[in-house]
Amino acid sequence: MSQPTTTSKTPARTSGSQSSQGSQDKQVTTNDRLNTDDGKITVAQSVVSKIAGVACREISGVHAMGTSGSRAFGAIRERIPGSSGPNVSQGVGVEVGESQAAIDLDIVVEYGVSIADLGQSIQRNVKQAVERMTGLEVVEVNVSVDDVYLPDDEDDQGPSRVS
Repeated sequence: MSQPTTTSKTPARTSGSQSSQGSQDKQVTTNDRLNTDDGKITVAQSVVSKIAGVACREISGVHAMGTSGSRAFGAIRERIPGSSGPNVSQGVGVEVGESQAAIDLDIVVEYGVSIADLGQSIQRNVKQAVERMTGLEVVEVNVSVDDVYLPDDEDDQGPSRVS
């Protein structure tokens, strides 16, 4: 396996507004596994999103993925006859470049789980899975905890109105 080689400089990614100091230089690497003498290999965002979603769900303590709105919409979509089933990309946002990827995850954790430890486990597992399967360098995995699942949440819905 060959190591990535540095080829050019581009402005660094910024979140939100531009820095008052202007853009900083950040080295961008070309991955020899994706740019070969035989041609170029590209990986779609949807592929990275699915890999990241599955890798995140593999970690014990992740109850669900996505914000409350996306989870509600997903539950409705799953009940429609002929639908494709659960969306493994729910709660996953990705940016994919020629040789790098950045991943954002929205999760619901189970009550009692250490959020810091869980987040680090997710980051490690997602990064390893995406890099191993795609050859892309994962520059960041951001984990956003949107809710805590309490086992009593499902019981609080009350008795059914129909029998």
